[in-house]
Amino acid sequence: MAVPEIPDKFYFKIGEVSSLLGVKPYVVRFWETEFDLTPAKNRSKHRVYKKHEVVTLLEIKKLLYDERFTIEGAQKKLKGRLKEKSKQLGLNLQDKTHRDVLRKVKKDLEKIREMLRN
Repeated sequence: MAVPEIPDKFYFKIGEVSSLLGVKPYVVRFWETEFDLTPAKNRSKHRVYKKHEVVTLLEIKKLLYDERFTIEGAQKKLKGRLKEKSKQLGLNLQDKTHRDVLRKVKKDLEKIREMLRN
């Protein structure tokens, strides 16, 4: 399967994503629930996907359609790849102190985002 060229954009609507993937929008929504993806919502409350989420969805499609994994098998494979990526970044997220620091940073960033919205 040829990997489609992903346009250089910040956000993609579900129709654009389903077109890039070559699947129906309901399939994308199903994969969201099965693979714990949570796309953002725009002001109109429509799903919008970031580029890294589109890349993840392309990876899911490859695992399911090309490599013939089951949903459960693809979930395990993706989790394994995420662990591998975190090791490459030098983060051992199993360490409780690192997770606590990251949670605090996330909360601080959310507070900043709220302040910027107001």
